[in-house]
Amino acid sequence: MTQSIPLYQQIKQHILARIESGEYPLHQQIPPEQELAGQFGVSRMTAHKAIRDLVQEGYLMRRAGLGTFVTEPKAESPLADINNIADEVRSRGHDYTNRVLVLDSRRADEEVALNMGMRLNSKVFHSVLVHLENGVPIQVEERFVNPQLAPGYLQCDFGRQTPNAYLVQQCPLSDLEHIVEARLAPANIGDWLQVAHDQPCLLVTRRTWSLHQLVSFARLWHPGNRYKLRSTLKL
Repeated sequence: MTQSIPLYQQIKQHILARIESGEYPLHQQIPPEQELAGQFGVSRMTAHKAIRDLVQEGYLMRRAGLGTFVTEPKAESPLADINNIADEVRSRGHDYTNRVLVLDSRRADEEVALNMGMRLNSKVFHSVLVHLENGVPIQVEERFVNPQLAPGYLQCDFGRQTPNAYLVQQCPLSDLEHIVEARLAPANIGDWLQVAHDQPCLLVTRRTWSLHQLVSFARLWHPGNRYKLRSTLKL
């Protein structure tokens, strides 16, 4: 390896190359920090940084008292943008499917009316979908939509087109609001995500506008152990 590359990066590249080649398969334990430090002639702190970075990037997982193991990278979404979840999954070379659990019209309760900027009991369209990657649930999406801005919402086939893709097509995005929380999911959400009821989830509350008109309010639940959100800032 060229010496112009920082030593911890050399260790990262070494581990990643063996993951990609299959020498370190999924769930395989990698050599301990001390062994890697000796192999590369570096301090244990340098080896620790390489492993820590790969844990943060989702390639490795630490198990207390056992060691560090290869794990499948978490599904990831950009926090500052709205991407079609179906496109995200397929971009990773995986299969995308969904299950439509609810698709109806209802009256806005106090929370929905407040978030949608509507009067209490105003008519809203409502949908609940479970999004799956390779058959594993990665998101439960509950969405409320302004029927005046997306009148064909209830007739859309969401097996062919996700709610996000339909709304972006009908109402070009002009503004976006995200609130992210770590929460325990309600029992039904936990069941749909196939997570234990005491396992924390990521809840993204999203509101979107088109030409300064509020189009939708959504609650997006993600299993905390299978999903991460990413944000980048250009300075």
